[in-house]
Amino acid sequence: MPRLKYLPAALCTSLLAACASSGTLPAAPGALPSAAIDIEVPAIAHPQGETAEWWYRSGAAQAAARGAMAGKAKNVILFLGDGMSLTTVAAARILEGQRRRQPGEENLLSWERFPHTGFSKTYNTDSQTPDSAGTMTAITTGVKSHMGAIGVSAGHRDDCAGSLGRQRLTWLHLADAAGMATGIVTTARLTHATPAATWAHAPNRNWEHDADLPAKAVAEGCVDIARQMVSTPYGRGPTVLFGGGRAQFLPAGARDPEHADKAGLRRDGRDLVAEWKAAHPGGAYVWNRAQLQAAAGAPAVLGLFEYDHMQFEHERDAAAEPSLAELTAEAIRRLSKHPEGFVLMVEGARIDHANHYGNAYRALDETIALAEAVRTAAEMTSADDTLILVTADHSHTLNFVGYPVRGNPILGKVRGQGSEDDPSGGYARDLTGLPYTTLGYANGPGHTGASNQQPEGPKRFLHAPSSAGPAHGRPDLSQVDTTDPDYLQEALVPLKSESHGGEDVGIWARGPGSEAVRGTLEQNAIYHLIVQATPKLRERLCQAGTCDANGVPVELPRPERFRRQD
Repeated sequence: MPRLKYLPAALCTSLLAACASSGTLPAAPGALPSAAIDIEVPAIAHPQGETAEWWYRSGAAQAAARGAMAGKAKNVILFLGDGMSLTTVAAARILEGQRRRQPGEENLLSWERFPHTGFSKTYNTDSQTPDSAGTMTAITTGVKSHMGAIGVSAGHRDDCAGSLGRQRLTWLHLADAAGMATGIVTTARLTHATPAATWAHAPNRNWEHDADLPAKAVAEGCVDIARQMVSTPYGRGPTVLFGGGRAQFLPAGARDPEHADKAGLRRDGRDLVAEWKAAHPGGAYVWNRAQLQAAAGAPAVLGLFEYDHMQFEHERDAAAEPSLAELTAEAIRRLSKHPEGFVLMVEGARIDHANHYGNAYRALDETIALAEAVRTAAEMTSADDTLILVTADHSHTLNFVGYPVRGNPILGKVRGQGSEDDPSGGYARDLTGLPYTTLGYANGPGHTGASNQQPEGPKRFLHAPSSAGPAHGRPDLSQVDTTDPDYLQEALVPLKSESHGGEDVGIWARGPGSEAVRGTLEQNAIYHLIVQATPKLRERLCQAGTCDANGVPVELPRPERFRRQD
């Protein structure tokens, strides 16, 4: 693979200006060289030299050097396992196998059968350990940003006025502007960090509805995330919007259709569901499984299946709430009818939430649900024309430890060699003589000291304490069923919510352009893999004058150049 070339900053600035002013299109954008392409990237001082323009060009260089421009994808599906660390993947792999009455270690999750893999470096511009907003912004815009950023390049989290000049184009916006169909599927609120970063712009991920915006931000012109999710500035807007979070879209006083004791949160009186319907004539709004099935012929669908986040798979009422695999299948069925191709983002959001709760059972169960969605997508599409990427936004502190025998229950206590003949059960024991589990967390609500919610000892789901005392030794787990779905794995450091981890996460890929997924990438390079491997996307960028002589999109695109001209 050719190495990236680094130029002095002054020379690169001149080069960037020349490229931007020329707006040169390659002679034949669809007939690009299959070999790796070198992109000139300036050598900078980190982090002070990391401008949005630098991040964009650097990401483009990483993708082009790996041959992404040879891709000819008609469709793109990105699966995002929120908080899906490599440990979470490994443990879920084993649990899925053990549910099939296998030892488990030999099993592979659906995406682990994909032919191409790599690693993603997840840090934010201002944090070693990132959050979901800044990481998803990197994936969707090609530019790394600050913790909490939604579709804007790095700045201050509460700086509305400054963020208005830092709004970045996402590959879903780009697809909409290029005439492709788009879809967003999540098990979180549609306004939550990951789905929000596909379509909205805000310096602060918490500005989900109008009542969340500070008065200063409103005065400066910022708009809440929910309003932006139903807007259509680039084209027709998403054909499919599936997730939770009805409260963010309904006005205060409007009763929730499923929970009579709940109402909308909006104070501006706007009914965003009605506004979405007006923008999508013939479109269907649904909030349960039966309604989704009845809307099979609608040209567009807004599905808000819960007042807040969708239910964990463990609690989901299958008769009322569709699974992630069902939503994925429905999205693909609709989007694949579009002759110009489609892009789709599918998030398994509650992997992250379960890890925050310190509950490995639900984290692994949600990962298995995501694997079923990926399997469904792979079966419904062809590797000849559809690029499928599976990755995570960040890691968690889940640990996989000890020396358990082959086939030991992954949620159980560690059993050592010779356990079958050991009358004590064969448990491995710590230096105090007590057994311990294979899985545990470095921090979180599973700390065994007494809290203001639960007594000292093993903790149970749901536990979100505001204070905790020290643990006086470890509890004896000999008679505790650690495979119980509500058992919280022990945590070393007591926290109300377990934290993210800062290590790399995996990328798995199949389809056109997937060969470029290899080695270790900065997370923002995932955007560039997608746009370079999809002719419709890169050609639209070239039309806006962002490409170099090889047709590689290297200049930071300005969103206003892609907005719909009515």
